[in-house]
Amino acid sequence: MTMKINEDCIACGACIPECPTESISEGDGVLYVIDQTTCVECEGHYDSPQCVSVCPVVCIVKAA
Repeated sequence: MTMKINEDCIACGACIPECPTESISEGDGVLYVIDQTTCVECEGHYDSPQCVSVCPVVCIVKAA
């Protein structure tokens, strides 16, 4: 499973430097996006997804 950023994203950019696989990028300029092919939920790097821990609006969730 991977993470995804929902429509509550305020494009603050806090999550980008926290991603060890560089899977987060600016999407359409309004929302950021997580590349589902490279996101590993920080497994092998951290105990939990770092993007979630730094997100000020809690808009990063597990992808369905």
